[in-house]
Amino acid sequence: MKFSEYIKLAWRSIMSNKLRTFLTMFIISLGIGSLVGIITSINALENSMRGNFATMGTNTFSIINQGMVFDGRPDEKVNKKVDIKQAQQFKESFKFPSKVSMHVRVSPNAVCKYNDKKTNPNVTVRAIDEEYLTIAGLSLKDGRNFSKLEIDNGVSVCIIGEELITKLYKDKTKVLGSLLTIGSAKYRVIGSIQSKGQSMGGSDNIVLIGYNAARQNYDMKDVSYEISVYVNKAEDMERAIDEATGLFRKLRKLGFGTKEDFEIQKSDSNAEKLISILSSIKLATIFIGILTLIGAGIGLMNIMLVSVNERTREIGLNKAIGAKGSDIMIQFLSESILICLLGGICGILLGIILGSLVAVFLKTAVIIPWNWILIGLTSSFIIGLLAGIYPALKALRLNPVDALRYE
Repeated sequence: MKFSEYIKLAWRSIMSNKLRTFLTMFIISLGIGSLVGIITSINALENSMRGNFATMGTNTFSIINQGMVFDGRPDEKVNKKVDIKQAQQFKESFKFPSKVSMHVRVSPNAVCKYNDKKTNPNVTVRAIDEEYLTIAGLSLKDGRNFSKLEIDNGVSVCIIGEELITKLYKDKTKVLGSLLTIGSAKYRVIGSIQSKGQSMGGSDNIVLIGYNAARQNYDMKDVSYEISVYVNKAEDMERAIDEATGLFRKLRKLGFGTKEDFEIQKSDSNAEKLISILSSIKLATIFIGILTLIGAGIGLMNIMLVSVNERTREIGLNKAIGAKGSDIMIQFLSESILICLLGGICGILLGIILGSLVAVFLKTAVIIPWNWILIGLTSSFIIGLLAGIYPALKALRLNPVDALRYE
């Protein structure tokens, strides 16, 4: 019998039990779809993260209070804060060819208001200096940066993210020069930040103000500043870190042999931490996908066994008119594999669609995991083969005479 004939017979059998076939395909699609979808989403998120962190350059590092993690939260091992005096002294004293910025998050839940519109209490307010935008890799969409004079004199001006503009301003031509209320203080808007989307490191829901202006309106006694350094030449990175470490040890008055109570963090270290978390999620996804496929395989085997029982007379008749045992076996294996492959293809399409939606949301390129698509199809084939072997063997071993008598 030709291979195409086996496929036709398998398809005919599948169509005669649509609901049963659909449920089995759905389980397989769920396993493959979740696997491909989550991995596609993770690839998009990873690509977006790398792009966002890459804008800071590989030649950037920060000095932070030891124990501060990537989102600014302290853990139980935090040492004394980096105060404004130490940050200013470092900025003035660090003579290595570089740019230095001092900045700090003063509020993660501020409310901003313009005329009769206001935001939810989830706006991040960051106090910065005139070098921050360059070192943080942020671009201005409109307006201008802070001047050193405005920073030093604590002038109440601000730069805002794209999300605030969308929420507060009907007429976007009136953003620059408008008076924005942040908390209880008013600031004149002098610029807006180019959108980075909703990914990690995004800056759409943020307000930037000068650090001296922040000291006039916020309690800054217990905040710990972050010092960011952009080294002019990437090959000088290690020398710059060594010099910065020595200078900051001196500013912290640490004696010889005393362990540093601060941390030097390279610009790509935060990205690597996050990406390592994503790798763990990938492994968990793979494990869940494998369990789902095993469950689908067991369900498919049961369905094929039921199919063998329902078609016992048909099998007996085929054998009686000369069908070989191999023909019977290939027929049932083809049916099992076809169900799995159809479920796998549906799952792959579903996964790619879900992953693409995430990529569009993050405003990054869609990265299709071709290797996992191939693995998904191969897995579907193997599951279908394994699930069909026992029912096919059972059909093969049926005695034609007994099968014809079966009611």
